[in-house]
Amino acid sequence: MRGLARIPMFVLLIGVGGLGMYLPAAHALALRNYPVSRDFFYSGTLFVALAALLALATAANRPGKAQRDSLLTMLAAFTLLPLVLAVPLREAVPGLSLYGAWWEMVSALTTTGATLLAPAEVAPSVHLWRALVGWSGGFLMLVMAVAVLAPMRLGGFEMLHLPTAEGGDGAAMPVSVRGAAPNVRILHFAGKLAPVYAALTLALWVGLLVAGDPVLVALSHAMSTLSTSGITPLERFGQAPSGIAGEVLIVLFMVPALSRRLWPGGGELRASERLLRDPELRLAAALLVLVPVLLFVRHWLGALDAQLPAEPAHIALALWGGLFSVMSFLTTTGFESSGWAAAQLWSGLQTPGLLLAGLAIVGGGVATTAGGVKLLRIYALMRHGEREMELLVHPSSVGGGGIVARRLRRGGAHLAWVFFMLFAMSIAVVMMAVSLAGVGFEPATILTIAALSNTGPLAAVSGLGPQTWSALEPAAQAVLAAAMVLGRLETLALIALLNPEFWQR
Repeated sequence: MRGLARIPMFVLLIGVGGLGMYLPAAHALALRNYPVSRDFFYSGTLFVALAALLALATAANRPGKAQRDSLLTMLAAFTLLPLVLAVPLREAVPGLSLYGAWWEMVSALTTTGATLLAPAEVAPSVHLWRALVGWSGGFLMLVMAVAVLAPMRLGGFEMLHLPTAEGGDGAAMPVSVRGAAPNVRILHFAGKLAPVYAALTLALWVGLLVAGDPVLVALSHAMSTLSTSGITPLERFGQAPSGIAGEVLIVLFMVPALSRRLWPGGGELRASERLLRDPELRLAAALLVLVPVLLFVRHWLGALDAQLPAEPAHIALALWGGLFSVMSFLTTTGFESSGWAAAQLWSGLQTPGLLLAGLAIVGGGVATTAGGVKLLRIYALMRHGEREMELLVHPSSVGGGGIVARRLRRGGAHLAWVFFMLFAMSIAVVMMAVSLAGVGFEPATILTIAALSNTGPLAAVSGLGPQTWSALEPAAQAVLAAAMVLGRLETLALIALLNPEFWQR
């Protein structure tokens, strides 16, 4: 580990990306698709060699400022690394430009899952590569969140009381890595998270295979679920042969996207001692009960108005479709249940895209693979609102807020409100930029929310159509790619890079 820690993290990421290209190369070789296999194999060999040369050239460099370099590494990982990952994709997909391949990889690596490609016209190995990149992007965020963002009080950790080591760099860190260089921390948590992340993916893959999905579909959906990327090799996720059984399995494996405490290394980052009192899980449970019920009532009333028969199968499918879709968009995965379409046919009502967009904005847990504003920030704003209403009734009251509220940092609600306002301003700015590129108001709204919340499938599910992204002008695509990176890194992390202290020697 010490030897690897001397190598710049971005160089290591190039090497890992090159090694990852051998998997679709082997897959294409097994399918006897030799041109695609060569594209990935040659590209992988090139970038592994390049990473080795860069490692030798930079291993003796003096390290810069740890926090600045860590944030710059994350920014480069989501903007420059996709250019490396795009090279084999550009060669393997006829007619795809390097810009389009870069955009596709930005979408996958940020776990957005938007695509410019028509699934039926792409080789299976290309779908595997997209799912693998999305899976790697989810793992990267899990590691970077606790190794880089937690010590800097960013990414949602500004909400919590965290133990701080001397020098302020080591929040919620094991003693063995407190005060260590960022690369050491990153490698430590990568080694701790990788077995669990891979084991969960493997377990879901096997479960989907048993439920009836083909090998590639099961693997892609397993990787997309754990990373919340929503990438599928099918035209629609609802076409998966596993059906409701597969969806039940996927919902179970979406739960880790609701709270960091369910992952290794997240024990000290919890907002409550007891699992049942976890504010993120309790808020998610409330949404998973209330929103599907509201959706079901909406479909029920629609069926009554149309005088359609209320068969038990329709009722069960409508309930399940609402529950699965709420869980999927709350975790910013974006899969659409097969029961969702059945509920629309039963009631004759279209998809409530605005409701799904709202769920995507709320997002999942802090420091998970999910995007959005995050449940913990929403919880802090709710508790602050309750406290203000209490003061209206009893102006002299003194409220402790309970055990959970005391685990939040003083001024946590203020920080949550600042972030929420920054997120809202980002939506306004991106919408304006996309509109100037020739996109109408309603599509610009949905596409902007989909990009900033890293929920690419939202565009298709909300009724804009599956090929909306590819129909955009390059300028609009560039703006939305920047929005994906902004949503993944969060505005506060990018603002931190503007701190003059970061650039002083």
